[in-house]
Amino acid sequence: MNLKIKLTIFNFLEFFIFGAWLLSFGKYMGATLQFTGGKIGAVFMTLGFASLIMPGIFGIIADRWLSPNKLFALLHFGGAVLLYFMAQQHDFDGLWLFTLLYLMLYMPSIGLDNTISYCILQRNDYDVVKTFPPIRVWGTIGFIIATWITDGFGWGLNEKQFYFAAAASVALGLYTFTLPGCPLDKSAEKKSLAQALGLDAFKLFAQYKMAIFFIFAMLLGAALQITNMWGEAFLHDFGDVKAFGDTFIVKHNGIVMSLSQISETLFILTIPFFLKRFGIKKVMLMSMFAWVLRFGLFGIGSPVGLGAVALILSMIVYGMAFDFFNISGSLFVEQEADKKIRASAQGLFIIMTNGIGAIIGAYGSGYIIDMFTKNGGKDWATIWFIFAAYALVIAILFAVLFKYKHDPEKLGEIKH
Repeated sequence: MNLKIKLTIFNFLEFFIFGAWLLSFGKYMGATLQFTGGKIGAVFMTLGFASLIMPGIFGIIADRWLSPNKLFALLHFGGAVLLYFMAQQHDFDGLWLFTLLYLMLYMPSIGLDNTISYCILQRNDYDVVKTFPPIRVWGTIGFIIATWITDGFGWGLNEKQFYFAAAASVALGLYTFTLPGCPLDKSAEKKSLAQALGLDAFKLFAQYKMAIFFIFAMLLGAALQITNMWGEAFLHDFGDVKAFGDTFIVKHNGIVMSLSQISETLFILTIPFFLKRFGIKKVMLMSMFAWVLRFGLFGIGSPVGLGAVALILSMIVYGMAFDFFNISGSLFVEQEADKKIRASAQGLFIIMTNGIGAIIGAYGSGYIIDMFTKNGGKDWATIWFIFAAYALVIAILFAVLFKYKHDPEKLGEIKH
């Protein structure tokens, strides 16, 4: 089989597993398990906890002691077992614990996916910069298709979504052994523990520009997963209104939410143009204002008429909101950090966004939702407008505090 096709399948399955249950998880906990918003937010906080140090720890193992391929396969075999146990948990404590344990294995596998893909492409003389993005986009397509399957079979409200993800995890673990092997990185033994975990990049906080950037990366990171956590639950709740119960948006809320990921695959292609033309500050501001629209359009949305148009527009702007922050921010870090600590700086960016930011977002959103829940009903419009106001305040402060002069030529000067 062609090597690029093999890596395409590899990336497809990696994110297929996540798509099988992530978007429907909040709906499952709220509608089926009857968890409060605070408890649902607490469960989602495990994603942030798992992202803080586990990718760095497993990165060290893959560098020094166990080949990335074998470690990746073991993570997914272990993940399949934990997904099985997630399906057995119907109380908060049990589900929180097994979700945390599972994500402690899954989140590091995302970094290892990149490591293995880069390694195989480089060892076979491919241009990674040109070859990998078309391969990686199939990961997002895998996420979308898994979401559609879960939604189509009605598994989003029961435990079958976890069994489905577990089966895919076993399949990916086995498939990994068909890929060319990647050797251990001998130079990694010379790195200190702080370097391996990305902690030496904290010295960047001594620079005003980078300190402001990372602080706002954390604050905006709090918004990144809010609609993934609560989107399907929000659309599902429209079913309590008789006039909306049989609408496509209510009955197939997973498919509707997956339009966001489709938008993501399209907007990622526009990033080079926007960065070159407008620079990192304006592109980041575009992302922040897109988050304002994302939440605001949810606030005025409904399953019919102009409300449905608002929801679809919200799905479209998600691509700009997510990609213009995540991808552009990563490129900015690559451009500004000294080459000696670039890998650590990227790790710090992930810690601030997917780690600390995700924890703040999960806890804060759960608190807000509980505040506006009365007699089991949620005032979703007010909730989404609060999130929109939060994103707007961040955008205004970032525009004032982040000082950066755009140099169109500098983007081409990144050297690896």
